Amino acid sequence: MKTEELKSILPELLPEVKRIAIEAGEKIMVIFKRDFDVEYKEDKSPVTAADLAANAYIIKELKKLAGNFPILTEEEATLPFDERAKWETYWLVDPLDGTKEFVNKRDGFTVNIALIHQHKSVLGVIYAPVFDVSYYACLGQGAYKESQEMQEEKINVRALPKVPTLAVSRSHAKGDLLAFLEGVGEHEIIRTGSSLKMCYVAEGIADIYPRLWLTSEWDTGAAHCIVDEAGGSLVKTDMSPLLYNTKDSLLNPFFFTIGGNDHDWMQYLPKSGDKA
Repeated sequence: MKTEELKSILPELLPEVKRIAIEAGEKIMVIFKRDFDVEYKEDKSPVTAADLAANAYIIKELKKLAGNFPILTEEEATLPFDERAKWETYWLVDPLDGTKEFVNKRDGFTVNIALIHQHKSVLGVIYAPVFDVSYYACLGQGAYKESQEMQEEKINVRALPKVPTLAVSRSHAKGDLLAFLEGVGEHEIIRTGSSLKMCYVAEGIADIYPRLWLTSEWDTGAAHCIVDEAGGSLVKTDMSPLLYNTKDSLLNPFFFTIGGNDHDWMQYLPKSGDKA
């Protein structure tokens, strides 16, 4: 599908993807409120019935949408690169981002659904089930936040204040990140899980999310479009573009999610901080 043709259907796809993410989140919450078993994948990351239920539902619903695009999800990521390299446009899904948060009965987990076109995110929806909050965007249409208690609100990154706020993970505040934080000097911190850290940059609550630990492409795909449309950027730590489906590995390099500023964040990187 040509880019202009795709852009014309994105506003029609976006509300449907919002609905799918919210309904998947409802299925997750049913399991969250009861006891559940935790299994571990080969990479030792946890997986639960909630991951699998949300995954199955999202795949079923995305297949009904216009475009008939292929789907790549965290729970079904074994497709060889020589096959997915043929994809110009595809859905990129993390049915339950922040499974560790979920397992520990914390609130920082999300449903992430992105549409990738020519290696870039052109539509993104993130739903945080505990908060009942959706963040969403599509190419050229701005970024928004909405819940049942709050009407749709356009979101934007903020200018850099004198004391910056950094969004950091609850699970990975160590090593290179601690050195980075020390280099920044005086700052404030917001700790949470999943893609919410990138959403906080997009809505102007945080100024940067430095990710100096491994992630996968489905962790960033949805947030990438939201941050871009809010006026920020999601880039590798050398400030070059972060692209999707360009190699065999689905791991991201280390990256920055940056708000409305052109501050030289690279200067605070430890020598190992620009490696994936």
